[in-house]
Amino acid sequence: MGGRRDGFEQGPWIIERGSASRGGASCNLSERILRVPDGADETSRMVRAHELMHIRISPHHRDHSPVDDEIAPRALECAEEFRVNLLLSRMGFDVVLLCDGTEKSGGQRLAENMQWGETICFYLAVLGTGAESPFVRGVRSRQGAWPAALRAIKKRVESIVGCMDLSQLGDTNLNDFQVPQGFALVTVPIARLLSRSMGARAPDSPESLSVFRRSLEAGSRRAPSSVFAPLVFDETMRYVTRSGRHFQPQVRPSVTGTTMRYPNRLLTDPLQRAFALKSRSSGGVIVIDQSGSMDVTVAEIEEMLACAPGAIIVGYSHRPGDHGTTPNAWILAKHGSVAIEPRAGNIGNGVDGPVLRWALARSHSRVPVVWVTDGQVTDSHDHPCHSLSVECASLVYQHGIRLVRSLSEVETALRVKQVRRSGFGRVGKELEVLFKG
Repeated sequence: MGGRRDGFEQGPWIIERGSASRGGASCNLSERILRVPDGADETSRMVRAHELMHIRISPHHRDHSPVDDEIAPRALECAEEFRVNLLLSRMGFDVVLLCDGTEKSGGQRLAENMQWGETICFYLAVLGTGAESPFVRGVRSRQGAWPAALRAIKKRVESIVGCMDLSQLGDTNLNDFQVPQGFALVTVPIARLLSRSMGARAPDSPESLSVFRRSLEAGSRRAPSSVFAPLVFDETMRYVTRSGRHFQPQVRPSVTGTTMRYPNRLLTDPLQRAFALKSRSSGGVIVIDQSGSMDVTVAEIEEMLACAPGAIIVGYSHRPGDHGTTPNAWILAKHGSVAIEPRAGNIGNGVDGPVLRWALARSHSRVPVVWVTDGQVTDSHDHPCHSLSVECASLVYQHGIRLVRSLSEVETALRVKQVRRSGFGRVGKELEVLFKG
């Protein structure tokens, strides 16, 4: 353990017997538990060297790992595996021995199940070892286009570490952010690169492969994901309740119900509406695309509620590439409660489809859904996507969602049932196709 400069203190360890099979050895730095094979064969010795290298260079404290919403934990784990194996290789260890024969079948299974993200993570974890080639062969047998993308990742990773020496790769001195230097120079940027690639659509053509390769370069735009991001609501929003009779349940006579409030109607009403039925005042579900510069003020919310006091108003905008840590949807008003400080957008769209489905689940025949949008639907990386535009256009067509381009048009849309199609970008074009068909 000598040589660490990140504050890791000497102390006793618990040593457990492991194996040379994948997953049969591990190193728990926080609890000081080392599980390694005790065999005298070369493979067992190589596995022990791998785990001991973790003890020598890997961060031992949670605070020594960067807090970065753009880095997936799995990507960080596999990038550190690569750094450990790279150091061992540079020091003369035979990392070809790090292979247990399960890699080809593992690659086949991941490719068959279209698990692109895990495929590239595992590939990085075994890059440069004896497990690399059989794993790629397994992937190629099921997804012939994927190995070219894996080679592109390999080329980019090698360009990052190519000019670094051993002292830089394994440096445990803490930088200004309390992150070990070697970890910050190697593991973190590679994990960030890997995280961006995990969210991309697996390249399946020369054109998509070219786009994917460009996305690996520093400062480049993410490759398309072709999927929406999961909907993540902001649970920290604070609200104030608007008072008024508009939000009190209204009671009207009905032919069905649980309470016979008007028994005299059995004799006087031809329809015999003797029961009481509670209903709220006029409303709707208003969905606002807040991507780009579309911000919503309290005054604008109040103006919409003046014509639909019982409305639910939801805004949405996804931060491109976010892994679910940043909210991409927020309730601006609901049944009389209004957000004190409405949120601004996160640049991209990214969740158009999921938020429309959420809105439809809260509407019915007498509660319309109004969508304030320009119709330019994008995926989780903020790329246009034909299939996602078709998905949103189908929701509009099937459920009669009313489209408007500005908040000032909401009042009219709540009263008029006609679905507009022109002037709504890609969604509008797909709507034209649906209405003609």
